[in-house]
Amino acid sequence: MVTGDELRTLLRRFPTGVAVVTVDADGQRLGLTVGSLVALALEPPLIGVAISREAAMHELLREAGGFAVSLLAAGQEWLAQHFARGVPPIAMWHGIAVEPGAAGAPLLAGALGWIECATRDEVAAGTHTLFVGEALRVELGPSAPPLLRLAGEYSGA
Repeated sequence: MVTGDELRTLLRRFPTGVAVVTVDADGQRLGLTVGSLVALALEPPLIGVAISREAAMHELLREAGGFAVSLLAAGQEWLAQHFARGVPPIAMWHGIAVEPGAAGAPLLAGALGWIECATRDEVAAGTHTLFVGEALRVELGPSAPPLLRLAGEYSGA
């Protein structure tokens, strides 16, 4: 039987793109760095993000009914680290440049692009929930290499 540590060791050898999921639930805004963004379908346009059921983001995603994803560019490691370390909500947005999303979830300035979604489904997946979002709006940001994570380290492509 495969252990979680064995799977993690192997997957650390496979580069993943880095994104920040943001949500605004009745004025309560939160962001979380993810490496689990996946395209699920083009018709309708669906994406998925896996969120730990223990993360503060989990219940806010359920309440908000939608979310935004900012795909980070090389050089935005500091943003990935900021939203990965569980910053208290009062300090989460201090010094962070954002644009307002159409549905209220903040979009991180300087990202490669943004996807704004309505939550269409939730699928239990071990300790996480896969939130399925239907893309309602997609916008390209500046052309730049993506921020990647490989072997636990951030790097540009």
